[in-house]
Amino acid sequence: QVQLVESGGGLVQAGGSLRLSCAASSRTFSTHTMGWFRQAPGKEREFVAAISWSGARTYYADSVKGRFAISRDNAKNTVYLQMNSTKPEDTAVYYCAAHKLALGLGQKAADFGSWGQGTRVTVSS
Repeated sequence: QVQLVESGGGLVQAGGSLRLSCAASSRTFSTHTMGWFRQAPGKEREFVAAISWSGARTYYADSVKGRFAISRDNAKNTVYLQMNSTKPEDTAVYYCAAHKLALGLGQKAADFGSWGQGTRVTVSS
């Protein structure tokens, strides 16, 4: 199983920016789609963004499209989430996840088999 460690969370004012990072331990990082999910207090975990193994394809939830950008550096085994134009409703714990299958695609939480511990993001109004 892949070990994932997120970092970069914190407090940001609405309209500000934040960049989350997720470092993976696996040698097979470059063959797996990576995703970001979030869970706000009292709500279910929801999909935020995903990026295919090569970085050629990216997917976003409608709520973050145009504001967030997912990217990856396979040489560093790291995936990023650049959060711009943040809103109070972006407040949540953000989780990094690795797809269960090499060369697999998907946006459902059930498609992902390894999860980080989460990093908290708070957007103040």
